[in-house]
Amino acid sequence: MTEAIDHTVAIDLGGTNVRAARVAADGTIEDRIQRPTPHHHPEPTIILEMMSEVMGLFTPGRAVIGLPGVVNHEDESLAQAPNIPQPWIPSLTEQWFEQRCGYEVSFANDADLAAVGEAAFGAGRGRRDVVYVTISTGIGAGIVVGGTLVRGRLSGGEIGHTVIDATAASRGEPCTVEELGSGTAMNREARRAGFSEQGREFVELVRIGNPEALEVFDRVIGAAALGITNLSWLVLPQVVVIGGGLGRNIDLIRPVVDRVLAAHGPEASASIEITVAGLGDDAALAGAAAWWPAVGRE
Repeated sequence: MTEAIDHTVAIDLGGTNVRAARVAADGTIEDRIQRPTPHHHPEPTIILEMMSEVMGLFTPGRAVIGLPGVVNHEDESLAQAPNIPQPWIPSLTEQWFEQRCGYEVSFANDADLAAVGEAAFGAGRGRRDVVYVTISTGIGAGIVVGGTLVRGRLSGGEIGHTVIDATAASRGEPCTVEELGSGTAMNREARRAGFSEQGREFVELVRIGNPEALEVFDRVIGAAALGITNLSWLVLPQVVVIGGGLGRNIDLIRPVVDRVLAAHGPEASASIEITVAGLGDDAALAGAAAWWPAVGRE
């Protein structure tokens, strides 16, 4: 294998930070950097600068740019992403980057990219059918079947935006998996229950067995578990890999998901393994090395 395809540049663009890495063919992250997302810049030139920096003297064969939004895979552009600098969107195209960096570029929804990473190199390695779900500020998902990412013209798998409470929806109240089952939902419900603790501090109350905190947590993660159950009816995966800041608490989350799957999932759901992301925050970066075969581009 030549050096030109031994390494892939991985970019993880977020509303707060931009991460860049040089990734080997086996998913090993050999170098990485992070910068604050410069919302005042008119174009995403910082991404080009970081791509060049992580590669150094190496010659990249290609780059994958993970984006927190809906990707149009027909023309390799960003269709929608509310949390990144909006003036960048016209420049967030494959053509714009390839003309400036000189090598092949592909765009990926960040949850899809993490799903590919976990399926190829992480907790889903060796399994044919893998669902990845991130539970954090929001909820996202990616589906890999037989080593291939399930996607259409636009990136999909947005289980967080699916409705699980029809009555609440008719009233204009929180009704989706994300609105009811994310870290944001947990903090909101904790405040309503009278807790001042948020995030990790609230989870610690759950961990030590505070009854009121347990009730809030069970209700919120129960909503996330309904989203996972709906995905399981669609795919019946061998493994569901859970990532994200809240998702790391797998010892607290797995019993809730197992219970909801047993009550509402397919008969074969007892065979679905629920596990924590093996690559943690690096899943999307590592996924760049497996992206091309996962989307049928090689």
